[in-house]
Amino acid sequence: MALFDDVLTGGNWVTGLAIGLGAVVVLPLAAPILRPLAKTAIKGGILAYRGAAGMFGGLGDLVAEAVAEGGEEVVEEALEVAVEAVV
Repeated sequence: MALFDDVLTGGNWVTGLAIGLGAVVVLPLAAPILRPLAKTAIKGGILAYRGAAGMFGGLGDLVAEAVAEGGEEVVEEALEVAVEAVV
């Protein structure tokens, strides 16, 4: 726990050296395991993005259509009110 506290409070040069050496030793050993996991996670993110884009792609058209219909109704109601005011 003292090592973790040293890292959070700025530590000292021994803590930094220990972490650096640990990274130099551990990363080459873990790379063959971590690389496929990272690639799988990236591919999953790309697939999720494409799925969401496809799912929400038609939503813009639906909203635009609803706004257009609403606008037409507002114009029609305004014309009816104007005609009644003139008559």
